[in-house]
Amino acid sequence: MATTQTPSAFRDVTASESALKRFLLGLPPVDEVGVAQRTADLSTRSIKQDTKLALIDLAISMVDLTTLEGADTREKVRGLAVKAVTPDPDDPTTPSTAAVCVYPDMVGAAAEVLAGTGVKVASVATAFPSGRSSLEIKLADTRLAIDNGADEIDMVIDRGAFLEGRYGAVFEEIAAVKEACGDHRLKVIFETGELVTYDNVRRASWLALLAGGDFIKTSTGKVSPAATMPVTSIMLRAVRDWRDETGEMRAVKPAGGIRTTKDALRYLVMVHDLAGPDWMSPEWFRFGASSVVNDLVMQRRAKASGHYTSPRYVSTY
Repeated sequence: MATTQTPSAFRDVTASESALKRFLLGLPPVDEVGVAQRTADLSTRSIKQDTKLALIDLAISMVDLTTLEGADTREKVRGLAVKAVTPDPDDPTTPSTAAVCVYPDMVGAAAEVLAGTGVKVASVATAFPSGRSSLEIKLADTRLAIDNGADEIDMVIDRGAFLEGRYGAVFEEIAAVKEACGDHRLKVIFETGELVTYDNVRRASWLALLAGGDFIKTSTGKVSPAATMPVTSIMLRAVRDWRDETGEMRAVKPAGGIRTTKDALRYLVMVHDLAGPDWMSPEWFRFGASSVVNDLVMQRRAKASGHYTSPRYVSTY
């Protein structure tokens, strides 16, 4: 199998297709009832008012502001990049988002605006969102994005190969894309809505970590269900267990379906509770979203002024 950045503790696991399969199929099954109960309990956790504003700011700083539509234009992408830097033009203390995420051919337009701002340019690649293409084309897609100025790559796994149990093929593909990324961070998208079971989500999480993925990401946002708290909780446990075993931090990104401040804060409570405070940073946790930023900004204004602002006064980019 391909050489990867897999820590020595897991080299035997990735030495062959059969060893990898034994490891993944030998992972403990997910307690579905327990996961549902735990995430339901976390969803009702109260947050003190003086903590809420800090969490709103943190949530804004964790967003990968995203547009992935066939009708995207350079003007739209530039507008999105401006919004990423200044989510609330009326309040310069509002933090910037973590990144702007676009298609490879739109990376240059985003990079022009974001140069020197600290906001990253992320690009989907590898025949997003289906992942149905040859490895040669997927690697070319990745290199195109990087050559155009992308800082981060969001790849999709071959769900068909995964569901057929061809874990070695998925491993090799992730490892090859990671190699093509060089020093750029790689987010590995599972499309959890197509993986069917929580056990598959756990296996996909460990497979991506073993293959060198820097982030594990729930969804493309094109399939329902997208991100859910139970699925994200399984991924958070995986990166926590990975650090326990290897000493290495890896990141998590739920994407799709996170639209309100209440949603975002529930996720942050879960991150703190299940992974730990070290993951309460845009370096280690992101939201793949767009509309949530508008609600976060409105809630932030309400905390500062004592009254709610109409959505029409918030940028729709």
